Amino acid sequence: MLERNSFFVKERVGLLKLVDTYDILDPATGQPIGIAKEEPPVWAKWLRLVIQKSMMPTTVNIYEQEGQPPVASIHRGFTLIRSKVRVVAGGQPLGYFQSKLISIGGGFNVFDNQNQQVAEVKGNWKGWDFKFISKQGREIGSVTKKWAGLGKELFTSADNYIISLKDLSGASPAAGALLLAAGLAIDVVYKEGE
Repeated sequence: MLERNSFFVKERVGLLKLVDTYDILDPATGQPIGIAKEEPPVWAKWLRLVIQKSMMPTTVNIYEQEGQPPVASIHRGFTLIRSKVRVVAGGQPLGYFQSKLISIGGGFNVFDNQNQQVAEVKGNWKGWDFKFISKQGREIGSVTKKWAGLGKELFTSADNYIISLKDLSGASPAAGALLLAAGLAIDVVYKEGE
C-alpha cells in the first residue's frame, strides 16, 4: 500500500466523535486499500472534551486491513505552539514533521530519520490545497480537498481529499510513506483543531 502514488482519503462521518477514522481508497476504482484510525490514549480521548483536541497527544495507525498490524503510524505528543509529529513504518522510525511557526495557509517541514529536511508542505491561502515541495524546489506531490456537497460540508467536519505523489526518483525509499503520512497529518493532526 505504501508504494502507491495516489490515495483517496475519506473521513468517516460521526456524531460527537472523539476520534477520527479514514477510509483509504484507490482513486481510480474506489476500492478500499487501507484504513487510518486515530487511537489516542484513553485519558487523552476524554480530556478532549475540555481541552482543545489539537493540543492533545494522539496516534494515527494506518492499516491495510482491520485486524492486521499497522503498516505505518503517526505520533504527536503534547503541543503548545509548534507540533512535532513522528512517523514510524514497520517498527522503524522514518522521520518527522515540524510545523512552521508562521505560515499563511498552513504548512510544515518533512524531515527524514537523520534530521535532514526532505520536503516542505505548503498550503494555499485558503488552507486546503497543499503541495509537497522537495529540497530542490520541485513539486513532488499534492493534497487536494474534494468537496462533498453543500449538506455534508455545512453539517459535518468530515473531509475527503486526494493525496497524489509525483515522480520520487532519487528520493529515499521512505519518501513515499513519509509523504502519505504527511497528507494524512494535514487533516488528522493539523486541520482538525481548527
